[in-house]
Amino acid sequence: MVISIAGFCGKFKKDCTDLARRVAVLAHLLEEIKDLNTHLGSFNSCFSDLSLALLAAKKLLLAANEFDTKIPSDSAAKKILFQFQCVTWKLEKALGSLPYDHFDISEEVREQVELVRTQLRRATERYSGPVNSNLLSRSLSQPLDKEIDSIHSGNNGIGSLHIENIGNIDHDVRPKVRRVPQGSVPNGSACSQIVQESDRIGNSSKMSQVGVPEISGSTREDDSPFKSHKESTKLDCPVIPIEFLCPISLELMRDPVIVAATGQTYERSYIQQWIDGGHTTCPKTQQQLHTTLTPNYALRNLISDWCAKNNIEQPTAVANGKIKKGDGSFRYVSREVAAIEVIVRKLSSRSIEDCRAAVAEIRSLSKRSTENRILIAEAGAIPVLVKLLTSEDRQIQENAVTAILNLSIFDENKGIIMLAGAIPSIVQVLRAGSMEARENAAATIFSLSLGDENKILIGGSGAIPALIDLLLTGNIRGKKDAASALFNLCIYQGNKGRAVRAGIIPALLKMLTDSSSCMVDEALTILSVLANHQEAKAAITRASTIPVLIDLLRTGLPRNKENAASILLSLCKRNSENLACLCRLGAVIPLSELAKSGTDRAKRKATSLLEYLRKSQQL
Repeated sequence: MVISIAGFCGKFKKDCTDLARRVAVLAHLLEEIKDLNTHLGSFNSCFSDLSLALLAAKKLLLAANEFDTKIPSDSAAKKILFQFQCVTWKLEKALGSLPYDHFDISEEVREQVELVRTQLRRATERYSGPVNSNLLSRSLSQPLDKEIDSIHSGNNGIGSLHIENIGNIDHDVRPKVRRVPQGSVPNGSACSQIVQESDRIGNSSKMSQVGVPEISGSTREDDSPFKSHKESTKLDCPVIPIEFLCPISLELMRDPVIVAATGQTYERSYIQQWIDGGHTTCPKTQQQLHTTLTPNYALRNLISDWCAKNNIEQPTAVANGKIKKGDGSFRYVSREVAAIEVIVRKLSSRSIEDCRAAVAEIRSLSKRSTENRILIAEAGAIPVLVKLLTSEDRQIQENAVTAILNLSIFDENKGIIMLAGAIPSIVQVLRAGSMEARENAAATIFSLSLGDENKILIGGSGAIPALIDLLLTGNIRGKKDAASALFNLCIYQGNKGRAVRAGIIPALLKMLTDSSSCMVDEALTILSVLANHQEAKAAITRASTIPVLIDLLRTGLPRNKENAASILLSLCKRNSENLACLCRLGAVIPLSELAKSGTDRAKRKATSLLEYLRKSQQL
């Protein structure tokens, strides 16, 4: 079975591309399972569910891709959209039921699968709001299960499936510079290899050997979930003119710029990343590149007019010289735009003095208002600021990382910062910058990690060890910024093990026992997040943290007592040794007092812990 992200077209191009891209990530998971050569045994049903979901995805992609010529009716379109919801729901559920621990799946692959699950969950809800699992399961099983026998004839449902590995998968929050049309990049480049492989897969005879399935919904039209205004708008969505699409990302441009010498137009963030990656030729013409990027105002206005005419959300917050304010009204900002663009151009000046002055001005402007943050990003400042993070001039570096921090406050800018490949440079500033730069780098990581998918990417970037170092060596502000970032990153389960292995437990214990520390509350908050992770539990116990927590039950502030009780409860559930330790150290009296006079949460935790202690003494 081959699933490719290449060659989709027609009304459901985006749906097909998104589904195929997410499924392609699962190649790594199946390869690991096959390499382990483990008997599936009682887990066969889990993999059977995944096999059926993957087959359903393949058949749906074929049907949806040929919609325009094969099934032109509006009713059929609604049914195909419903099948997209069915398939994404089924894939997410199948991935959630896999026994990852039993097969010793690597942490990296588990993170990829978790990211795909998050994307599938969101996609399911976008198709038609809250999920009716019975309806979806029933609908999926009827029209899409006709080739079950071909799957079961393979090796436990795995051997007959082949999801083509096409290299770096284009996750929603990752740079999409690799998705370039064939022939638009130099031979031998990473982009070229991926495009060639995608074309080979897309043209494979394996895709054509399976006929287009009949798309017959399992529910009456009255039961269809496609009644919303949002969905009807999607069905009527016009085809985007090809000249409005960035040749690199193949998406509607929000900030088109012209490349000097070649005259080609690209989305600014993508072409800037191409240049920053060391490429010296134009992706489309292969002519020699110049780094000067000129805003294409004429095309930007055409895109804005087309979006307005077709009732499509503007790809930019600034259109026709106006910016939308928080109250819904518009304000003309042509003068501000022109002034900011002048400053942004100076960011690339060869003069250190001019660059230093420009980045200081951007920092100041980005601090003042949301409108400024929008305008600065629209002017293309973010990729240039990311480049300045590696400047040897400390003042430029400090102002650049602080400006990025300020810009990240506006949520729409977070994605642009991630697309610009900022994380590795921010981590480098966190390791080796001045104290002010390190503080603001930690705060930037906290801001960017508010997005669930960003937690995964940042966690794998080396940021956690650098944050722990700042937690130990920084000043008060730096420690607090590092603690906030670590707390946010450790909400994601995959980052908890990383933090433990990087030495976070001894660092937190030092904060709890240092009489001069003002970080007890922060340390306990992070520990409470880590305490439900098996590796972290063992590390907390080995570090002799239990006596410290019992002492906090007696002497801590109300919030400290609450968190200490919560951590102890996590450590002592189903752990007789830790329960015995509590008894030996006299924890019963402070727990009893907390159960009577603590906060509501503290009372619940203390009461539960006392019940565990009572049961352990009866054994």
